[in-house]
Amino acid sequence: PKQKLLLSSSQLNSKNMMNKYLLVGFLFTCFLFSCKQQKKEIAVQTSHITAPFGKVSIKVPDFSNSEEYSIADFGAIKGNQEATTKAIKLAIEEANQNGGGKVIIPKGEWLTGKIHLKSNINLYLEKGAVLLFSANPQDYLPPVHTTWEGLECYNYSPLIYAYECKNIAITGQGELKAKIDTWRDWFDRPPGHMNSLKRLYNLAAKDIPVEERQMVSDSSDFRPQFIQFNRSENILMDSITITHSPFWVIHPYLSKNVTIKNVKVFAHGHNNDGVDPEMSQNIIIEDCVFDQGDDAIAVKSGRNQDAWRLNTPSKNIIIKNCKIINGHQLLAIGSELSGGIENIYMSNCEVAENAKLNHLLFIKTNERRGGYVKNIYMDSIQAGKINAGILGIETDVLYQRRDLVPTYERKLTPIKDIYMNKIHAKNVEFVSRILGQQEMPIESIHLKEVTADSIRTEKNIHENVNNFNQN
Repeated sequence: PKQKLLLSSSQLNSKNMMNKYLLVGFLFTCFLFSCKQQKKEIAVQTSHITAPFGKVSIKVPDFSNSEEYSIADFGAIKGNQEATTKAIKLAIEEANQNGGGKVIIPKGEWLTGKIHLKSNINLYLEKGAVLLFSANPQDYLPPVHTTWEGLECYNYSPLIYAYECKNIAITGQGELKAKIDTWRDWFDRPPGHMNSLKRLYNLAAKDIPVEERQMVSDSSDFRPQFIQFNRSENILMDSITITHSPFWVIHPYLSKNVTIKNVKVFAHGHNNDGVDPEMSQNIIIEDCVFDQGDDAIAVKSGRNQDAWRLNTPSKNIIIKNCKIINGHQLLAIGSELSGGIENIYMSNCEVAENAKLNHLLFIKTNERRGGYVKNIYMDSIQAGKINAGILGIETDVLYQRRDLVPTYERKLTPIKDIYMNKIHAKNVEFVSRILGQQEMPIESIHLKEVTADSIRTEKNIHENVNNFNQN
């Protein structure tokens, strides 16, 4: 009995030791798993930039320690659009489920349909990689919650789309390229398109729910944006090249903390603005090259009733050290500005000698917009010949829509506190043309060392302007 008792005790000790080993092993496994999970977390850095209106802090995602997911491992095949589109989607989903990572586009040309990003994803294009996007509108269905010229609706998906995402990036030395065939046919505004635009305008004016504003039809031809960051935050674009676009090229919409740097854009289609920050905040655009068919940078904040409902201004936007090869305006404000625009600073940008710009700074609105514009700063710009002038402000810009739809609510746009310093152009029609309204004059315009070698008409053409200073 004594021996039996000792054996039982020995077995008990052995069992306890085994439990301890199992516990230690379990804890060690948990530790390793925790470390792995911690390594996978997408770090966020904060950059602080000083502007004339104050300091701007921008959060930037850091994918330097994140895992990589090559689309080749998920079944992507060069020249096979269906396989590549599916592979990109699967890679994004797996990286997202694992806490985030880089989705790698290897060297070579990859034909694809739409790409929908998720949080904590960096779409990374290796040097020599080209993502070539289909020009078949059916590849951008089902419709998504997006916009058309400042009005919310359901339309074809942007070619790259992020909705309610956090910590996202598009980086690398590769190229994003849009096949332009169909979109080129849609550049015109035939009667079917104008009727659809009229319908959308009326739906928005009457506050019809966005879900009921379905704008995909046989004749609407509402072209999608190339890249839209919709209601997203902590966004990075770095070093990629973008060639061609159906519509606006880079469109941060209701987003914040956006960094766009070292990006090259070549897009000469209709409405091919380079970057259109809309109702978005805390943005830096630097060291980029823009060769555009429309405005290089066009700051917007929604149109009419939709923007009054969303009530989100565009503000704290800094543009510096960029080169503009071509475009309509260097910096445009509006005409979709109904949510308000403030604190915009452009500095030290180079305009190519033969760029065919209309203005260096153009602020445009009309009696339907409301909103406001204030604290716009531009300095250290050199340009050659400009088709119109250095500064243009117009308050009655309606383009082809003047007789298309009525003015449901009349709201004027207060414009004030515009500062331009050390701006020079070789040949202009005028230095400034400011056309305010008698019942709401434009206030406080300051031009310091703003000069032109030759002026084709008058130096300053002004209506309804108070406190204009030039020296």
